[in-house]
Amino acid sequence: MNTTATLSAPDSEAEGDRPQTALSFKIADQAWEFEAIHRLNYRTFVEEIPQHAPNAARRLVDRFHDENTYAIALHEGELVGMIAGRSARPFSLDGKLPDLDRHLPPHQRAMEVRLLAVAPAFRNFHKHGVFARLSGVLARHFRAQGCDLALISGTLRQTRLYRHLGFQPFGPLVGSAEAPYQPMLMRLPDYAAHCAHLEFLSDGRHASFLPGPVAMSEAVVQALAEPAHSHRGSQHLLRLARVRERLCALSGSEDALIFPGTGTLANDAIAGQLSLLDGAGLVISNGEFGERLLDHARRWRLPHQALRLDWGQPLSAEALEQALQTQRPAWLWAVLSETSTGMRNDLGLLRAACRRHGVRLCVDAVSALGQQALDLRGVWLASAVSGKALGAFPGLAIVLHEGALQPEGQLPRAIDLAAFAPADGVPYTQSSNLLAALEAALGIDWTARWRAVRSADAQLRRVLGCSLSPSSTQPWRVLVSSEHAMPGILTLALAPHLQAARIGAQLERAGFKLAWQSAYLQQRNWLQICLMGAWDAAALAVLPARLAQAAGVSLPEA
Repeated sequence: MNTTATLSAPDSEAEGDRPQTALSFKIADQAWEFEAIHRLNYRTFVEEIPQHAPNAARRLVDRFHDENTYAIALHEGELVGMIAGRSARPFSLDGKLPDLDRHLPPHQRAMEVRLLAVAPAFRNFHKHGVFARLSGVLARHFRAQGCDLALISGTLRQTRLYRHLGFQPFGPLVGSAEAPYQPMLMRLPDYAAHCAHLEFLSDGRHASFLPGPVAMSEAVVQALAEPAHSHRGSQHLLRLARVRERLCALSGSEDALIFPGTGTLANDAIAGQLSLLDGAGLVISNGEFGERLLDHARRWRLPHQALRLDWGQPLSAEALEQALQTQRPAWLWAVLSETSTGMRNDLGLLRAACRRHGVRLCVDAVSALGQQALDLRGVWLASAVSGKALGAFPGLAIVLHEGALQPEGQLPRAIDLAAFAPADGVPYTQSSNLLAALEAALGIDWTARWRAVRSADAQLRRVLGCSLSPSSTQPWRVLVSSEHAMPGILTLALAPHLQAARIGAQLERAGFKLAWQSAYLQQRNWLQICLMGAWDAAALAVLPARLAQAAGVSLPEA
């Protein structure tokens, strides 16, 4: 006895509580799994949905069983969900819609999705995501087989579910008056991406692609919850020594000073040191954070000149050399990773030029330290923070330095860096919890992380920087080319007809947090994707399609 060739699931409202043990998903390949499929098929399409007559064996073998590929869900060794697909023609829809091909868009190879069945206790889509996971496993399998179009014949009472999975109706209704079905389709690359997104949301996750606060690993979160320790105690002092040593190894600096605060306070500490030097300085700005360095210099009344470039314009050797020859500064201050635009200012260029001219080099490394390999040798002072690319909680300011600091007692106590050495690095209260979280964040394989960021950055640039269909208005441009960009920081300048605030808010509702709320981004209608901290690779794979959907465009297939 055979099932009707439809994608048909029972009503998905009558569910039990979610089982506590994990579900697993796979392509069926064991004899017992196929037997369980026949029995779930019977319970669903005979006993629950009376499409077929009962039989004593209580098993139902699909008429296309030998050609079907089944994605299945398992719970404690029991099959609790299935969905079938096949790419052999004729499809079941060929029998219901004789001119099927006339209704289909251009494609290479189509497949048909059928027989969605899930046990009642696992049907709550938003809690369990079983439908999405089954569909995702099947979609990825057939995508690997070269299929690019998915077809279903869906019962009308489940239209909402099919649309949620991403299918769109086509052609007339088929079937009978008692059992009508709507043919529906989806491009398989979209189907795989859409199902991956639904899987992501079904876990209740939100992915952060912000420059801060960043997503943190479980180890970092757990470390913050440790019992607090005295900042004068041996446990804290030993941990502080380890963290300082790791920061020096990560940066190439001689010393790392850690104190409560933000990157702004770290830069104020640098400005304080500069205020005690003789001679004027040169501050370089080609973005928001270069402008903030200029503001630090102004507020500290530092004698200085500005070398301003357009936002997103790289610093050239010629412009730098001319400024150094003309201004003859005693010190130079620049941002290494200009997060506002994604620009990477060339540290090697700055260091070599400053060495030639006998200039003290200071840098803002707040978004650079941890994002990619960094060598701060030859840099007098560099600011950093515990959050951002280091992947810990915000709240600790860091100043890395090489060589002597200005004598103690001439600056406000909170930023008098020379006071740290005689106090074992703890001149006043520190948070042992924030320090524990930072130590946990530093204990990763940095080389592997940098490699992953570069790979993901290249993929994002291929997809988001590609040409769209001729009928589409180009919705964005990646502001800084890969040649001059810091990997993992992409700023998208949106077309005037799009609003970054609207798209950013829409993406956040869909589970993706992108940067758009800062005033400098809103003023320029920019949207930003940052791969800092423990970013979610699965969510990132789905992000371009969701961004394109929010912008009302279609990305070409990679």
